[in-house]
Amino acid sequence: MIFDKQCAMMLGCYAQFGRVVSFAQSPFLLAVRLYWGWQFAQTGWGKLHNLPQITQFFTSLHLPFPTQTAEFVAIVELVGGVLLILGLLSRFTGLVLAINMFVAYWTADREALKSIFSDPGKFYVADPYTFLFAALMVLIFGAGFFSLDKVIASRLATRASCPATS
Repeated sequence: MIFDKQCAMMLGCYAQFGRVVSFAQSPFLLAVRLYWGWQFAQTGWGKLHNLPQITQFFTSLHLPFPTQTAEFVAIVELVGGVLLILGLLSRFTGLVLAINMFVAYWTADREALKSIFSDPGKFYVADPYTFLFAALMVLIFGAGFFSLDKVIASRLATRASCPATS
């Protein structure tokens, strides 16, 4: 009987802890979006302003259409970063940026990507890792409460619940 009460009390405390901690989810997602959105935007901006060097690097990786690929990647990172900061089209942006980072792993650091299970440390220290992780977090968890996605969803829900007047 005492064990049941202690167990119930521990479960209640754990449930309360979960409710309190979940208040941090949206501020955390905002921080991730702001920081990594800025990082993506900066890398995209840097690529746009150094296209000859980026094109040369992409040529050395034997990527098809290196000039167009460099321009495309730069725009994806710049626009994707801005969209992350705003919290607009966040899940789609997370998907596009995650694909971009997987391609970066595959083309520029394939050895690190292949070692994800055999030597995880090599995978973690590769340049695309934190960018990929941030993009996947936004893809999976969304933008959170503090985002334009939330504002738009709220307005659409309000419109849907209001009867049309004629």
